[in-house]
Amino acid sequence: MNKKKDGKAAALNLLIASQLLLAACSSDSEKASSQSQKYDPGSKLEVSWMAMLHTPSAPTDVVLDKIEEATNADIQFNWVPAASQEERMTAALASGELSDIVSLNLVSNSSVRQSLKSGMFWEVEKYLDDYDNLKEISEETRTAASIEGKLYGVPFQKDIARSGLLFRKDWLDNLGLKPPSTLDEVYEVARAFTEDDPDGNGKNDTVGFGDRNELRYGSFKTLSSYFGTPNEWAVNENGKFTAEFETQAYKDTMEYSRKLYKNGYLDKDFAVTPKNDQMDKFAQGKTGIFTGLVGLTGLMNLAEGIQNEMEIIPVNKIKGPDGDYHIWSEDSGIGGLLAFPKSEVKTEAELKRVLQFVNDLMDKEVFMLMTGGIEGKHYEFDENGAYKILDNDAWQQDVQPFASSRPSDQKHQLKEADPNKQLMKEQIKENAEFAVFDPAFPLESPTASERGTELEKLIIDATIKYIMGEMDEKQFDEEVEKWKKSGGDSMRTEYEEAYKKAGK
Repeated sequence: MNKKKDGKAAALNLLIASQLLLAACSSDSEKASSQSQKYDPGSKLEVSWMAMLHTPSAPTDVVLDKIEEATNADIQFNWVPAASQEERMTAALASGELSDIVSLNLVSNSSVRQSLKSGMFWEVEKYLDDYDNLKEISEETRTAASIEGKLYGVPFQKDIARSGLLFRKDWLDNLGLKPPSTLDEVYEVARAFTEDDPDGNGKNDTVGFGDRNELRYGSFKTLSSYFGTPNEWAVNENGKFTAEFETQAYKDTMEYSRKLYKNGYLDKDFAVTPKNDQMDKFAQGKTGIFTGLVGLTGLMNLAEGIQNEMEIIPVNKIKGPDGDYHIWSEDSGIGGLLAFPKSEVKTEAELKRVLQFVNDLMDKEVFMLMTGGIEGKHYEFDENGAYKILDNDAWQQDVQPFASSRPSDQKHQLKEADPNKQLMKEQIKENAEFAVFDPAFPLESPTASERGTELEKLIIDATIKYIMGEMDEKQFDEEVEKWKKSGGDSMRTEYEEAYKKAGK
C-alpha cells in the first residue's frame, strides 16, 4: 500500500513538474519570442536619450517626427543644458537615473571615467563591424575613445581641432583694421573694439572679447595654445610629464588675459556668464570677438533681426611668440561617447537594436534632418550644390538643437553657400596640421579617475582669480603646490608609468 501510494505520489509529482516545466518553457518561449520581436532590427524601437542641449530651448517635433520615421523609432529626448551638464551628469550617474542612450561629452571627467570603468555601460567594440556606418569608425578613433583598451560607447566623431577666433568683420572694416595674425594684433583689435566705437553709434557700449565661465571652451584655452602652452600635459623625450599650468606659456597667457580684463577689453562678467549669454551678447552687438570657429552659424542666426549688418570672419592661424601656429585638440577628435547603461539596455538583443538606431542616425537622410532640417522648408542646395538655410527662425526652433547629437560630423561634408561659413569649415580642417594633442588622454591614472575633476577645479579657480586680479603669481604658485600635494604629483607618476607601459 505504501509503495503504491508512493508510486502514485511520485507519478503525480512528475506530472505536476512536467506541466510546470512545459508552462515555464512556454512562458520563456513567449518571452523570448516577444523580446526577439521587440528588438528585431526591423521592428520599431522605443528609446530614451539623455542628450546635451546647446541652444536656449529644446526643438519642436517638426523634424523629430521625420527623424523617428527615418530611424523607425519613438525617441524620448531628455535634454540636459550644456551649461549645467557636468553637475547634472554627475548626479545622474550617482543616482543611476539614466536613459537608454547617454551622451557623455565629458569623458575626461573623473565621475564619468569611474562610471565607465565600473562596468555600468556596455562595451561595444565587438559589435561595431556588424553595422554599415559604425564599421567605418577608424581604429585610431576607437583607440582614442577607449579606456584601458575598452570602448564603452560609440564615439562622437568630431574634427580634431575646432577652435579659433571669430571677429566682427564689419567692425574691423569700420575701423580700418585687418583680421589679426599675431597675439599683439589680437590685443589691438580687442582694444579698438572696446575704445574706438566700432559700431559707430557714438556710445561707449562695446567690449572686445566676449567670454564665458570656463577656461576650456572660453577664450583662455585657445589663447593659451597660441602662446605655446601644452594641451593639458606635455611629455619630454624621457617620458616625464609636465602639467600645462606648470609652464611659462600658461603664465604668459594668464598675464595677457589679466591685462585684457584690467583694461576692460575682456567682458567683466565672464566668470559668471554661461555660453548662451555669451552668444547673446555677441549677437546683440555688445562684444566683437568670440572663441570657437563652430559658433559662426549659431551667432549669425541669433543676430538676424537684431544686427542684420553683422559680418563674421573666422581666424584660425595666430602666430605665437615662437613664430609658429598651435591650436589645442579636443580629445583627439573625440567629442565624447554615446553610451548605453546596462540598467536600461538590459540584454544583448536590446543593445544590438539600439546600435542599429545609432547606425541609422549616420545615414545621409538623417544627417541632413539633424543638420539642415526638411529640404525646401528649412534649407536648399543652390545651383552649385552649396547648402543654404532658408528660414533661420524655423531652423533654430526645429533643427539646431539636434546638431550636437549627430554621431558624426565627418561622414557627410556639405559645401556652404555663405563664403565665411565655408572658410570656417576649411580652417577647421586646416587646424589638424598644427593641432596639439594631450598625451595623457589615452592613458589611465587612478588618481585622475577618482579626484581629477576636483583637482582641476582648484587650478581653474586660481587661474580665474589671477585674471581678475584677485591673486598674484606667488599665490597662484601656492595653489599649484597644493594641487601637487593633493594628488597632482600622483597623477603625474601614474601617467608616466602608463606611458612607459604603453611603449611610448
